[in-house]
Amino acid sequence: MGSLNNNRPRTFPAHHQAPLCTRIHQIGAILIVAATFFFTRLFDQSFPTCSPSSNPHFTSKSQSLVHVTDDGSLSWPQRGYGTYLSLKIYVYEEHEIDGLKELLRGREGKISADACVKGQWGTQVKIHRLLLRSRFRTRKKEEADFFFVPAYVKCVRMMGGLNDKEINQTYVKVLSQMPYFRRSGGRDHVFVFPSGAGAHLFRSWATYINRSIILTPEGDRTDKKDTSAYNTWKDIIIPGNVEDGMTKRGTTAVQPLPLSKRKYLANYLGRAQGKIGRLKLIDLAKQYPDKECVPVILSDQAELPFQNVIDYTYFSIKWPSTQIGHELLDYLESIPDEDVERMIARGRNIRCLWVYAPESELCSAMQGIMWELQRKVRQLHQSAETFWLHNRTIVNRNLVGFSSWKPPMPLP
Repeated sequence: MGSLNNNRPRTFPAHHQAPLCTRIHQIGAILIVAATFFFTRLFDQSFPTCSPSSNPHFTSKSQSLVHVTDDGSLSWPQRGYGTYLSLKIYVYEEHEIDGLKELLRGREGKISADACVKGQWGTQVKIHRLLLRSRFRTRKKEEADFFFVPAYVKCVRMMGGLNDKEINQTYVKVLSQMPYFRRSGGRDHVFVFPSGAGAHLFRSWATYINRSIILTPEGDRTDKKDTSAYNTWKDIIIPGNVEDGMTKRGTTAVQPLPLSKRKYLANYLGRAQGKIGRLKLIDLAKQYPDKECVPVILSDQAELPFQNVIDYTYFSIKWPSTQIGHELLDYLESIPDEDVERMIARGRNIRCLWVYAPESELCSAMQGIMWELQRKVRQLHQSAETFWLHNRTIVNRNLVGFSSWKPPMPLP
């Protein structure tokens, strides 16, 4: 870059005298100002100012959260979900597909649904039963948004109805008989795995149902496995099973003690490693099952039900598992009673979402699941083995029309 030469003389252009403004110039300038003012006001009225309250892109956080009204009805956020539920779900019948009955009742057909509805695995039965009576159920496969595959495999396995190898073989046989599973690659098929083992009960899940929607209460871990089958982008965390007697409304409803009359700071409900410690904690929890409280989450990797629309920071505490000791108890004791009462009240407003109740209930776990499923509805059902022609005919790789697909069909 060249340097400046300070010795070179500067030259300036000659100044020319500007012409004087005539009356015609003055009148023209006034007309321009008046016209500018007029059109500015006109455009201001025609196009209202874009403010956060009027612009749909600026939605307040409260509008993205679930809300329960005074009459107990559930209001799901419009953003991302819609204004009302509109779903069609096909539920496979146990006699419709060879092998499905075994996944429900064991190889000899002796395990009853009533035996499987209690305890940790009860959601697999409750969701199935509620869907059979649901207004969203359709008996026409061609109009279904989703296909529900009922199975009580955790219960069946624990009661000796099927072993691990039989479960795996039976699942593969069942899936190979489902043309609609082949059509979508399983993307519109829904499975329930309600235990800590998750989808690993089906050993080959990663090969066959890795694109399907899995409903599970435990997405943070898997028993004796290095990885969880839960995928936050396609699966849904559901509430765990709660005994019906604890959730019925009416005279049997829990009447919590006021904080001033409570004797204990906390009680444990959950799982702890080690048989002796686990038994002690479970025994302690059974002594105080009916006390409303502020949940304290001690699982670092926990995934929570309906976390898309529920802000758990309003009514719960998540504490690091590496800091469990006197520091946790000291912290809990330091929380003012009015703060605890406030958090309990907030939790009370949405606790209906943890109850598996009929659709006559305006707020329930099933209502929440339906909303989450609606968010996952696909207009196009396709897979790597699905193709279509100019007239919208669905064909396979061999150009065979979908209506002519015959089971058993090859799976991935």
